[in-house]
Amino acid sequence: MTRLKEEIGMNEKLKEFMDSRVDDLVPVLEDAVRNLDTDSLLKESMIYSLTAGGKRIRPLLISAVLHDLGRVHPAELHVGAALEMIHTYSLIHDDLPAMDDDDLRRGKPTNHKVYGEATAILAGDAMLTESFSVIGRAPSLTDSEKLELILLLTRAAGAEGMVGGQMLDMAAEKKKLSEQELENVHRLKTGALLTFAVEAGAVLSKAKSTEREQLRRYARHIGIAFQIQDDILDVVGDEKVTGKKTGADAEQGKNTYPGILTMEGAKKKLIHHHTEAVKAVSFLKDPDPILRLLADYIIHRVS
Repeated sequence: MTRLKEEIGMNEKLKEFMDSRVDDLVPVLEDAVRNLDTDSLLKESMIYSLTAGGKRIRPLLISAVLHDLGRVHPAELHVGAALEMIHTYSLIHDDLPAMDDDDLRRGKPTNHKVYGEATAILAGDAMLTESFSVIGRAPSLTDSEKLELILLLTRAAGAEGMVGGQMLDMAAEKKKLSEQELENVHRLKTGALLTFAVEAGAVLSKAKSTEREQLRRYARHIGIAFQIQDDILDVVGDEKVTGKKTGADAEQGKNTYPGILTMEGAKKKLIHHHTEAVKAVSFLKDPDPILRLLADYIIHRVS
């Protein structure tokens, strides 16, 4: 059984939800790679990073939307696996010497440190490409659902989303951004995949248009909150807990919320986005919805 690392004060309902979904997700991730007819070293490299741990927040958000709207869909884990493959590919490439040049990820040597840069690049390329195939083969998805999900994911992961945000982030190194400019970077770099997760849950649950708009609002705020907490942890986090080097943002001259707003200002902004995210899902019938509990977890997490 895969068990998430204990977090101080984690809500028991949320912990049970996260543990059960992650336990179910990991075999889907592994099967998506093991069943490929390709080089064994490439598969080994892909599985190394896919099973290295992590919070799996993005696929969990898909499941949370379905749970809170009282819906089920047999493709839930497959869409979540596709999203996690794209997230993991982005981490492999981020860690490369040409990008952030990191030695550790989730407490383990980064992919290129184990398999070499060329294999790491190809493992990331393969995960990005295969992710769309995972959606295409997912059970019980209609053709229209597949098309909508693939188009949403393409936009979230590509030049108009995560990749575009990464480019803006690199271009801003050694420069001073305004708060609005920094928020735009992370709306794309971090927020785009989180927003896709929530939108994918809405697609699978056949949410009403009014519900989808509120869920998108939730996702926008939770994406910024997630990044602010990341920035805070890069300053004050414990490397043994975060599983990666701290202080790297300052060394690379990156713009961060504590750097622009001060640590106190960043914490205030974190609370603001958390509050707005919680307001956005106040329409849910459950008085203690998983989406709210995830919002709480995101701003209090220590890794």
